Order: sequence, then structure tokens, then C-alpha cells
Amino acid sequence: MQDNLTTFPRRLLQHGKERPHKPAFREKDLGIWQTWDWQQVNAEVRALACGLAAIGFQRGMNLAIIGDNRPRLYWSMLAAQCLGGVPVPMYQDAPAADLAFVLENAEIQYAIVEDQEQVDKLLDLCEQCPGIAHIAYEDERGMRNYTHQQLMSYARLQELGREYDKAHPGFYEASIAEGKEGDNAIILYTSGTTGKPKGVCQTHKALLSAAIGGIGFDKLTDSENVLSYLPMAWVGDCLFSFAQALTAGFTVNCPESSDTVTTDLREIGPSYYFAPPRIFENMLTQVMIRMEDAGTIKRKMFHHFMDVARRVGSDILDGKQVALGDRISYAVGNALVYGPLRNVLGMSRIRVAYTAGAAIGPDLFRFYRSIGVNLKQFYGSTETCAYICLQPDGEIKFDSVGKPAPGVEVKLAPNGEVLVKSPTLMHCYYKRPDATAEAIDSEGYFHTGDAGIFDNDGHLRIIDRAADVGKMINGAIFAPNYIENKLKFFPFIKEAVAFGHERDKVTAFINIDMEAVGNWAERRGIAYSGYTDLAAHEQTYALVKECVEKVNADLAQEALMADTQVHRFLVLHKELDPDDDELTRTRKVRRKFIAEKYAVLIEALYGGKASQYIETQVKFEDGRTGTVAADLRIMDLKTA
Repeated sequence: MQDNLTTFPRRLLQHGKERPHKPAFREKDLGIWQTWDWQQVNAEVRALACGLAAIGFQRGMNLAIIGDNRPRLYWSMLAAQCLGGVPVPMYQDAPAADLAFVLENAEIQYAIVEDQEQVDKLLDLCEQCPGIAHIAYEDERGMRNYTHQQLMSYARLQELGREYDKAHPGFYEASIAEGKEGDNAIILYTSGTTGKPKGVCQTHKALLSAAIGGIGFDKLTDSENVLSYLPMAWVGDCLFSFAQALTAGFTVNCPESSDTVTTDLREIGPSYYFAPPRIFENMLTQVMIRMEDAGTIKRKMFHHFMDVARRVGSDILDGKQVALGDRISYAVGNALVYGPLRNVLGMSRIRVAYTAGAAIGPDLFRFYRSIGVNLKQFYGSTETCAYICLQPDGEIKFDSVGKPAPGVEVKLAPNGEVLVKSPTLMHCYYKRPDATAEAIDSEGYFHTGDAGIFDNDGHLRIIDRAADVGKMINGAIFAPNYIENKLKFFPFIKEAVAFGHERDKVTAFINIDMEAVGNWAERRGIAYSGYTDLAAHEQTYALVKECVEKVNADLAQEALMADTQVHRFLVLHKELDPDDDELTRTRKVRRKFIAEKYAVLIEALYGGKASQYIETQVKFEDGRTGTVAADLRIMDLKTA
């Protein structure tokens, strides 16, 4: 790392000099893409940083940032860093009550938010978090009649900044020069799977180390285009849309809204793409729905060439030897099926695609690589800047997360837990020395909480969360995540939760995918009034049963997993939801919470009952609560 480029603000200044007129950020607004080059971004950040200084923001303070992915919110992160402050991005879809803990824990006095919705949340929390003194909002729609003294528009804040800059020449440059590589660059709060979220403090040095390592590994340049649509509070977005973009100087594209991401993805045609498994699952679901609606000839052609792709597509992508006849068949398939499919998905120009955040099912992984998308897995966590293992081109294994990344040391504890030592390791948990000492041992190894094994080629295979891996009564290993990912490969299954630890057999809760099953039901003339009604339908159960029994047949072929076939299941009467505390904001299952909340259903699964009545309280987006009740059918399954 060059001595003069050890912080993100210094990188920003450098891009303004080296590539002043190259696109840095794009945003789609009212259907039109707006572009800012690096020189313009430098001017925008400068005005904002000086504006923050004008209203009292100082070195060491934390700045809350809440909203969808917007260029001005990324600039807010940079502006805070220019002054020696620390940005704290938060999940934009979190209700006010969930934000309260982070606002209080991070001692927030200053916040920059996207719009009226986020302003309302913060104003509702002013009594609970009296420290909030300044709130700047980017989108001024709906804000005309707000007279609260804490409020100020983003544009007005920048006006103040330009005035402050004129009155204090040299202030901005001096503030940036004062920054050091060991300063905290950001605080990212964990998803809180097992308790209250913890604030992970990452330094400039750690984040830049992860960015430089990933850029070198995949030979990224300033010509890359990425679509920034995942929550800014998530470490994956921090690495790809912020750290790597500020390091390589490539272009970050922000979609108009969450509803237009698919369209915007096709318009941008990114060369570099990142998404968690659920996004790839949703894309595959859409493909399968469209094929169900297609004519007989198209459907037969699709399935024929997908068989060819499954057989040889991955080998062709990896440059391995494939018979001439298969190469010709694949080339025809590429012209008729794979190429048009990549185009529809917005993946025609992708050179490198990554997935992480949760384990991806091997079948889902194989599908994308088989149609020519260079999809790879990486492994990391918030505490390691999402940088532990990477998959080298030509060495892709569907059941591994790759080899330790450059500069990273990985070893396994006696109990199989993955331990990591790396320059990308967090500085600490914010105000939690006890948790920091528990996570990082005396030798400097971070305890990931994941259980894994190394294969003969040095690739790491993650079995499950160490805390979730259990044993059945017969001694067989029970890895619920592994089973759940196999189930979620089917487009009709959106979520699954498996049970089996210290039991004689495995059972499961299933959430159907409303769009996929709804489309399937409509084509068969099945009437339903909503999710609960469709989930309980006899034909829906038959459909899900067929999917789960296919998974059982797969599990039977795997020596380690043969004893963990699913014996009984039920389809839940409601979708698992972060607002009901059943999932984290990154849609990870809160397994312990679900087991306690639905204990009566688990007992019914293992008690041999044919059905079980349950009433469940749910939260609505506006804060109201209600009750969903149903008599759930329980179905037995065929095992191999």
C-alpha cells in the first residue's frame, strides 16, 4: 500500500487527479441515469465534509447513515472519514425500534438519511435517543412542513460547507492529512443472529487490505461496473461498492429502487457482480416460472440444453477438456438458450460474479456456472471485512468456499471451528471489550463460529455454523444449513428450517415461495385467498412433498448425510419475517428463536400427530400487530 494512499479520503483525492473525468457513480432517477465523475465526487464530498464541520461534527464522532443505496449516502461516508469521523450505516428497512439500539450504542448525534420515511423514524426516537441533534435529509419530497430544529436538507448542508470552506482555507486538506491508516473507517453492526447486534470497528488499513487483496486476485481494473443494491449496512456492500471501488476507481451504479433492480441490472450489464444466495435463488425461480408458462417446444428445448449444460457447462467454463460433440451441443445451446438467458438476467457482460453471506446449494451454484456465468464463492464475515477464502479461476468446487485468500492464515480448532488470522481483522467490537476478547484469542486468531474441513487440495468446506452442527441419536452429524440449502434449490421453496439435533429423525418447516407456487396454482385453476390458504392446500403439500423426497434421494447418496433425510414436514402458515424476529435483516434464520416460538409444532412433528393448531402474532409495517391462526397438516415422507 502506497504511503500516501493509506485512507479512503486520500484515495478519493488521488482518483480526482488520476482519472478526473471517468464515471465514479451513477444513479437512476425518474428513469434517467445521472453520472458523476471523480472530479465531481471530490467537489461533492468536500462541500459535505465542510458542511458537517460547520455544524460541529468533529474527529472521533460517529455519523449515522440510513437509506437505500444512493451516491450521496456513499459520499456521506467519505465526508465523515475526511473529518476523522466514523460512518455507521444502518439497515434502511429496519423499524424505528430496531434502529434505537444502534443509535444509542453508537452515541449518534449526527445523521444523514435518504428521505421522509427515515426522518420520521428518527424523530419518533428523539425522546428515547435525546443525543440526536442534527438530521440531514437527501430527498426533500414531503419535507416542506417539517419545522423541527434538528432538520436540514442535504443541499443546505452543502451550501454551509462551501461557505465554511471559503472562510477556512486549507481546513479540508489538513483534516485529510491528519487521518491515519489505523483510524476506524466504519462501524458495521452484526445481524444479531444470537443476541443484540455488535458494532464491528474496521480500520482503513483492514478494509484497504481486503480491497487490494480481492482486486489483485481477480485482476480488477478501473473499467469495472458494479450494481450497488444490497444494504449499505452489510459488509458485502461495504467491500464491493465502497472499499474496492475507492481502491480500483471503478464505477458504482445505484438503481432507482428495489423494484427496478432487475431492469437496471440489464441496462447496466455489470462486469463485476455480487449477490447473496437468496438473490440467485430468486432469479432462478423467475426463470422456472417463465419456462412453465412457455410453449411446449420452448420448454422441451430449454430442458434438453440445460441437461447438456449440467453435464459439460462448468468444465467448458473452467477450460477443461470436453468431447467435441459436447462442445458443439453446448455452442448450439449457448446460441439458443444460455446466451438469451444471461441477457434476460443482466449477466451478459459479467466477468466475475460472487456469492456469499450464507451457504449456497451446490445445485444452484452449478446452474449458473453451467450457463456460462463465472460465479464463484467467497467466505468471510463482518469481523474480517468479508475476506477469508476465495475461489481461484479454474479451481472451482461446488462444495467448497475456496482457498485462504492472499495474506490470510486459516486453521481449524480441535472441534472443527474455523480460526482466522489476517490483516483484515477488526480492531474491536465497539464498547465491548468482553466480546472482543471472546472472539479473538491470545494468539490473534478470530473464532468465526463456523465448522469446516479442508480437503486434499487445500479448499475449505464449511459444514454449518459450529453452534448449529449437532448429532442425531444414532451419532450421525446433523448439519441443518446443508439440508435447508438443498431444499431451497427448488423454486417452490423459499425458506426451510430443519430439526434433528439429539433426535432420531430429521423434520422440517417449509415456507413456500408465494410467486412461484401462486403461478403454479393459477395455471391449474386452484383458487386461494392468500398465503395461509395456499400454503394449506392439499395440492401444495403434494408439490412440496415431491421436492423434499428428491432431496432425500440426493442425501441418500452422501455417506455423511444419508441419515439426515427428512422424515416429516409441515408448511408454515406465515412467511418467516425479519419484522417478527424470525430472520435477521440479512435473512439468516434465527434458529433458536424459531425453535422456541414454534415449539408446539416441533413437538407435533415428533409426536406423530397428523395436524396441529397454532395462533401466531405478527407485526405489520406500520407497527400494528395481528394474529394468524391455522390448523397445520403434517405429512410423512418417503426416505431412501
